[in-house]
Amino acid sequence: MVLDIHALFLRHAKEISNTLRRRGVTADNAADLTQETFLRLLSADSHAEVHHANPRALLHRIARNLRIDQQRRERLVLKDDLADEAFAAISDDKPLPETIVIDRQRLAIVTAALADLPDRTRQAFQMHRLGERTISEIAQELGLSTTRTWTLIREAYLHVRARLHEKA
Repeated sequence: MVLDIHALFLRHAKEISNTLRRRGVTADNAADLTQETFLRLLSADSHAEVHHANPRALLHRIARNLRIDQQRRERLVLKDDLADEAFAAISDDKPLPETIVIDRQRLAIVTAALADLPDRTRQAFQMHRLGERTISEIAQELGLSTTRTWTLIREAYLHVRARLHEKA
């Protein structure tokens, strides 16, 4: 006897979900367990269970066993109810001390690398990166072409990047 999984799902899914709900399972969890029940039935295709005379009973047995397995797993997990303040205190957005030290070292390297650049290159880079100005605005202010301005900014980026990689 070959089971029509689609027809079984349409006929029994709601009933299985409701049975699980009556046994204290949340709606989302019941939906998950119901789907898992039908997946188990699909994966048991080669087993003798699939040729069960009463597929409804088989589905309920699978669902019950899945719920029992879930309860066993839940008992093993330690849970602790925390107040919102205590939960917020767990997460610390501050960077680690090591991160602060590394960031400061990198900032010092970037500052030194910028000091090494010619004035016009440094100025174009700072206007672009720190001043958030467009290349055409910078070119107009410095009296350069946009191509030359982009070349200066690119050179600055490459120089800073190279210095950072030297120290890494």
